[in-house]
Amino acid sequence: QVQLVESGGGSVQAGGSLRLSCAASGYTYSRYLMGWFRQAPGKDREGVAVIESDGSSIYAASVKGRFTISRDNAKNTLYLQMNSLKPEDTAMYYCAADANPTYGPSWYVSRPWAFDYRGQGTQVTVSS
Repeated sequence: QVQLVESGGGSVQAGGSLRLSCAASGYTYSRYLMGWFRQAPGKDREGVAVIESDGSSIYAASVKGRFTISRDNAKNTLYLQMNSLKPEDTAMYYCAADANPTYGPSWYVSRPWAFDYRGQGTQVTVSS
């Protein structure tokens, strides 16, 4: 059974940094396409970043240059380093996985609901 458990969320002032982690279990992590998406109250899910098994990645325009997605296949862990945080980054952040991606990472960034699995989320709050 696939399990994804996020951690690292919290409250930070604008301009600050946070590092999210996602511990994965129950499947061959290294082969899966992984990603992060977020959802703010009253808003649709928004893709944040996606990373392939080979480490190639893609970002949403709203976070490009500020966020970095990475993965440690030996530790079955996905990361999201978030720098220069803005109040508009406030949301619940979810880790997601897809076992047999039909399309490339750019497709999943714009369609975050398409992932096979997701975690329970971790809250990020950025104050001005």
